[in-house]
Amino acid sequence: MQGGMFKELTSPQNPKIKQLVRLKDRKERDETGLFIIEGYREIKRAVEGGVHFDSLFICEKLFLGSNEPLLIKQVGVETFTLPEHLFEKISYRDRPDGLIGIAHQMQKNLSDLHPKNNPPLYVVAESIEKPGNLGTILRTSDAVGADGVIVCDRCTDIYNPNVVRASVGTLFTLPVIEAKGSDAYVWLKERKIQVVAATPSATLEYTDAPLSGPVAIVVGTEQLGLSDMWMEAADIRVKIPMRGIADSLNVAMATTLLLYESLRQRKHRL
Repeated sequence: MQGGMFKELTSPQNPKIKQLVRLKDRKERDETGLFIIEGYREIKRAVEGGVHFDSLFICEKLFLGSNEPLLIKQVGVETFTLPEHLFEKISYRDRPDGLIGIAHQMQKNLSDLHPKNNPPLYVVAESIEKPGNLGTILRTSDAVGADGVIVCDRCTDIYNPNVVRASVGTLFTLPVIEAKGSDAYVWLKERKIQVVAATPSATLEYTDAPLSGPVAIVVGTEQLGLSDMWMEAADIRVKIPMRGIADSLNVAMATTLLLYESLRQRKHRL
């Protein structure tokens, strides 16, 4: 694969390497509008999702298959080859697969949400703190064919490398919007989408709630739950029954249960 289109980097002090490392910090991502995508599957889905790349860093010795050269060609940007030890040093993964890209953030807003389902299904994730949870929510939303995820009043930005990794690239193929909670609420109400708030304080179990119509499932942090605004805005409040000593589930797991219940009800509605 060596050739004129590839430039070799061997020093961690190289400005390109330093830029990539700085993008692990949210401040740098916010200031530059760039972010990191690591992994063959994630980069492939980013290409499929129309993400615009800035540069690519590769290590052939770490490639897991034979399709990497084609993907590199599809990305089509300035590409840097790194020795194995340097690539492993900058990687976010325990077992890197030899591909890291720097890409431009996707500038999307609520007006970019166009439902493909009839009736539509959305997820609203409020103030999710852990990147892994947010990434898993995106992955599950993609799995059930949701029309989009609205990330409100963010604690973790959607371009955190751990969100990208946990979403397994579905961040790029699923409509994901960052918005203020108040704006999201108005947008949903204007479209007559039922707001379903997940909260342990509810009396209605989620399997007894009508989730087959136009629905936005709203979830918040395990520690604080949903804000007063969403609790008051909810058309329906639902709970997941807890029979043990724990009073709540991990937010990503709770979202999974609610989404698949909605999918089950929609299947029986057809």
